[in-house]
Amino acid sequence: MNLWTKHSRRMALFVLAIGVTIGHLRVDAAESEQASRTVDFNRDIRPLFVQHCTACHGGVKQAGEVSFVYANQVLPPEGWIVEPGDPEASILIDRVCSTESDYRMPPPDHGPALSEREIELLRKWIAEGAEWKEHWAYERPMQHELPAIKNSRWCRNSIDHFVLARLEKEGMSPSEEEKPELWLRRVSLDVVGIPPSPQEVSEFLSDAARRGNKAYEAVVDKLLASPHFGERWASVWLDQMRYADSEGLGHDRKRDVWPYRDWVIRVLNEDMPYDEFVIKQIAGDLLSHRELDDLIATTAQRLTQTNHEGGTDDEEFRIAAVIDRVSTNWQAFQGITFGCVQCHSHPYDPFRHEDFYRFMAFYNNTADCDLSEDYPKIDVPVEISNYNLASKIDREIRSLNESLWQEEYACVSQASIWRPLVGLKASTNNDTKVNVEKHDDHDEFHTVGTVSRDTLFELEASLPQGLDRLAAVRVTILPLDPERAIRDSEWGFVLSQVEMELLTPGEKPKLLALSHVIGDEAEPFFNPQESLNGESSKGFAALSRIHFPRQATFVLESKTEVPPGSKLSVRLKNQVFVAHAFPLIPRRGHLAVTDDESILALLSADEHQKKYNRRDLLLKGLKAIEAVAVPVMREQPAHLARPTHTFERGLFLTKGEQVTAGVPASLPPLMSDVPPDRLALAKWITSSDNPLTARVAVNRYWAQLFGMGLVATEEDFGSSGDPPSHPELLDDLAVRFQFDHEWSVKKMLREMLLSSSYRQSGKIRPDFVERDPLNRLLARGPRIRLPAETLRDQALAISGLLSSKQFGPPVYPPIPEGVWRPFEKDDQWMTPARGEDDRYRRSIYTYTKRSIPYPMAAVFDAPSREVCTPRRLKSNTPLQALTMLNDEVFVECAEALADRMAKASPKISEQLRYGFQLATCREPTETELAELEKLYV
Repeated sequence: MNLWTKHSRRMALFVLAIGVTIGHLRVDAAESEQASRTVDFNRDIRPLFVQHCTACHGGVKQAGEVSFVYANQVLPPEGWIVEPGDPEASILIDRVCSTESDYRMPPPDHGPALSEREIELLRKWIAEGAEWKEHWAYERPMQHELPAIKNSRWCRNSIDHFVLARLEKEGMSPSEEEKPELWLRRVSLDVVGIPPSPQEVSEFLSDAARRGNKAYEAVVDKLLASPHFGERWASVWLDQMRYADSEGLGHDRKRDVWPYRDWVIRVLNEDMPYDEFVIKQIAGDLLSHRELDDLIATTAQRLTQTNHEGGTDDEEFRIAAVIDRVSTNWQAFQGITFGCVQCHSHPYDPFRHEDFYRFMAFYNNTADCDLSEDYPKIDVPVEISNYNLASKIDREIRSLNESLWQEEYACVSQASIWRPLVGLKASTNNDTKVNVEKHDDHDEFHTVGTVSRDTLFELEASLPQGLDRLAAVRVTILPLDPERAIRDSEWGFVLSQVEMELLTPGEKPKLLALSHVIGDEAEPFFNPQESLNGESSKGFAALSRIHFPRQATFVLESKTEVPPGSKLSVRLKNQVFVAHAFPLIPRRGHLAVTDDESILALLSADEHQKKYNRRDLLLKGLKAIEAVAVPVMREQPAHLARPTHTFERGLFLTKGEQVTAGVPASLPPLMSDVPPDRLALAKWITSSDNPLTARVAVNRYWAQLFGMGLVATEEDFGSSGDPPSHPELLDDLAVRFQFDHEWSVKKMLREMLLSSSYRQSGKIRPDFVERDPLNRLLARGPRIRLPAETLRDQALAISGLLSSKQFGPPVYPPIPEGVWRPFEKDDQWMTPARGEDDRYRRSIYTYTKRSIPYPMAAVFDAPSREVCTPRRLKSNTPLQALTMLNDEVFVECAEALADRMAKASPKISEQLRYGFQLATCREPTETELAELEKLYV
């Protein structure tokens, strides 16, 4: 045993490396050209336009008012570049054939002349009628009949028919089946992210020998039902939604968004239909019977980077967040590089500049802003077992709040009950200057020049004649420039404390007892009632921006008699500032009063009080549940909706024309019978009329299993992306995903996993490697370098250290010394001691900081999650080998594996055999065993 201890680490590291690096290595591949007698626009002509023409005649630059992106600018009756059926009368042919340098297209300084073959393709296309087709990705997918094949016995499902038909067309054949134990390892790593145990391998081999395909089906079904399924596949989705446990930018502070990560894991395990999965993340807060989980789902949209550095403009970063949501959702759900449309029309695809801002209008009316509090938030139970109770309480509280506010706001919104105040006098306690102006039937106070922190406004005005009692006072706050603010918002305000006095000639000022504050929105960030709390700095507010007039009604405890000649004194204290520089104080405002006692009657009514009592009881119960505050989406009320404008060249300071919410004209329209909000958008994205959503989803699943998508450019299904290697198969999968499988991800994966295409051996075939080096045609099985998360999780599983604990706050496994030094003061990396569960959790639970990603994961190409990452690009560097040999996690795993091997048998050969089985899921050959024994000696 002493000799074993001496050599154990070196040998265990070697064995571990064998296991964690054997994956399905993949390659990228060139596609053989398809011959056709008829010229196909998408296959033959559009690529020529993209390559030679659209740089000058595209969506961005349209020299001579010609664009080869839009048919109506090329073909009659509006276009004049091509005469269908007559190549010689077409300007296009005349220009590309010209030998004169100042007339030829493309010009010599823009690129070489077209080849004879390319010109002949253009001639033939025009002669055949110049049929213009939409790019394949923008046409609705259609289910295809299974193609005719010679070797139908090889096929296990429809996938195989399409794959084999393409192979036979190319004169190629599939590979032999993978060995059962290696297939089991492959499918286990792909589905749950950890390898099977030796016992599971042995049981499967016996079952496969006895039941054949049924054994394979049983394994796939068991893996798909595993609670570890969601842990493996969540990272694929979190890459899309740029999930991280920190804010990014500036100080990159920690934030609590992990309940969203847990939600993704849970709903993947539950096999939530993909369309529902999408809808909840875009608009869960707008669902009519929303649950707590529906609100957590919208955290997906709040994962944008934020910046709280002093002096930053929160409106700039709010808009940056909205723009990021637009780009992310187009990438994740539609597979389109829509982000470039922010600055100009798309260079290659039919998306115009204004389309970006019409789409942005769906997201521009959410309540969040770029402030350190990260409002709006909801309290999410730390323990999942409390979710149902918390959701039930939360739902009732929201219902009561909405009901109470609706009743109260309706009561004070009657214009006829209010009497404006005139003869207003205004002053402040500091350098903030204030003037008064007459406006129609009331007087307005407004600031002049620079404003100061902690400003106290003192307002005084005579009460209207004939007003013999006072029930409530309405305070209206406006932007300093009301017309301009609708387009370009101003900093908002917070009325930290409000006090009022009745000034009667010959009497001492009488402090008015205010009992209730009614704001103008049902779910404000700050409770307006706090304006009456002398110990609070938060009250009625427009946080952090103001576009439109805002109103709050301050209700007296009881009606107050008003002697003749009385005046009203109002003190507005403002103690809040943001970004270390910007005081949130009113810039303009006016006052009104009422003697109408209906609001007093409503507030004192038994039924109304019962609602308040019930709400307070529920709030107490909710507070007793340990929870974490999580940022979510919330829509602005309709009367506070922001207008949306185009930005000239993408700059938010230079606004163009105002636009309304909508989708690009080149795609199917929104449903006409619903309001154009985020929920309508989510349903548009998941509609069967949308040509992209299902294609992008099934292509992503295919890429995870086969190493490369049917469309290799997962992030770009547009004209500049790669065409699909098997277009009919992609469409067939997309249609059946929606209709046959009813958006079930697990059913879709099951079909792929049980195909003969997936079951092929991954051995490189010398006869085909030159023709198809990237295996696009699928003449062999996948060979994939495992994802970073799976590499680490597999090492933990092989060593016996892997914890089965699920969910909860992020964990901090060991990292190299010094890596965390820049953040160790404000955001400590708290690594659990050896032996503690959290040290060995699945990688999905590791704390993800954008500015310093987890080093081991970054080395193996995990993204920093600052932006949407539709596809991880794989590298091969010496750092990866050094990490495997020296990283503390792998060294500790090697030591644990050594102990595990040593306990298996007193014989060295049996110890090595057991370790090899753990790492590779197969028996070692005698040669391999001999080589390992040499290392020991």
